[in-house]
Amino acid sequence: MSSERARLAGASSDDVPSASARPVGASSGRVPRIAVVGAGANGAAIAADLVRGGHDVEIIDPWAANVDAIRRRGVEVERAGGVVSTTVTAHHVSDVATLRAPYDIVLVGVKAYDTRWAVELVRPLVAADGVVVGVQNGMTVPQIEAVVGPDRTLGCVIEVAAEMFVPGRVRQQTPMWFAVGAVGAASVVGAASVAGAVGVVDAARAVGAAAARRLERVVPVLASAGTVTVSDDIVSSKWMKLVANAAELVTSAVLDLPLADAVRVDGMHDVMREAGAEAARVAIAGGRRLVPVFDVDVPQGRTPEGYAADLLDGVLGSYTLPDTLTTVLQDWRKGRRAEIEELNGHVVREGARLGIPTPVNERVLAVARRVEAGVLAASPENASLLCGDRGDDGARGHRGGGV
Repeated sequence: MSSERARLAGASSDDVPSASARPVGASSGRVPRIAVVGAGANGAAIAADLVRGGHDVEIIDPWAANVDAIRRRGVEVERAGGVVSTTVTAHHVSDVATLRAPYDIVLVGVKAYDTRWAVELVRPLVAADGVVVGVQNGMTVPQIEAVVGPDRTLGCVIEVAAEMFVPGRVRQQTPMWFAVGAVGAASVVGAASVAGAVGVVDAARAVGAAAARRLERVVPVLASAGTVTVSDDIVSSKWMKLVANAAELVTSAVLDLPLADAVRVDGMHDVMREAGAEAARVAIAGGRRLVPVFDVDVPQGRTPEGYAADLLDGVLGSYTLPDTLTTVLQDWRKGRRAEIEELNGHVVREGARLGIPTPVNERVLAVARRVEAGVLAASPENASLLCGDRGDDGARGHRGGGV
């Protein structure tokens, strides 16, 4: 484990926030009100865990059938131990205009491309001292900040294997892992892992009183759903998640295969590793650091290429079951648009801006665009396109605005 991280399990009382570090709403003696905006597999499972942890939680979701199912049966979460149903208040997005009571914490779980409108939708319901947390893939923190301001924003990395094909029912295959932090908090010396603890260590407070208060409000909430790490550089942490995502989400989806099967297709392991390595090189060129995410440390002197390979191995080893489908493939199988522009597309655009070549990500993006346009079926046969056998023309042919 990196020397920049300290676990709170068994921590002394000196590591627990003082009485002044109360959750939002504590000063008035009430329980903080929490909204989970976007109740897909991740959001619904988080909402259920938070309710079971004693929190006051409501769901806001755009999928009418999902809202109806949750109202009728609760959120059903299937894990290794069986299925647990949890009653959670659920609102359709069309109901938001009728709501009046403010939310102290808003966890945003919609697709990255839906971030701006979703945060605008709930902005009137965010308490004056409330916090909005982007529990998403992609680099969504600037969009949230643009709506509610940086003083009410936290970024968050989430890692989990979960799926939702039936409204209101989640199949969660692995535990959740979170990294949460405030933009501009890179002055923190270290970070703290939290697994059900009730606060954050002094290192988190070094980001400044306002950021520390946001973290002290949110960390105990997320700890009801999984392991939480406070990041001293959340933008770099988000980029490291993007490194992992660029390697495995879209690459396996265009093959229409579970991740464990896709990585075994001839040539695909190399493609995945290089897609991640390109993303890591772009991150470094943009001023980001290689930082630990989901318990994958960064040994001293580790290269971007080496760490990208480590992250891919971490995902395959800890967050992949034989039938795990990535979120991109789940979206396509449900007939929905996926986050290809926010994942490999972001790597390609940032690479072009910074002068860093990203040929593998360009090929992945080009093939994925053809799948989404309906001109190419997702199939194992697409491996040859990603491996470059026939992919160069397709990569040059992606729409001009993409980079």
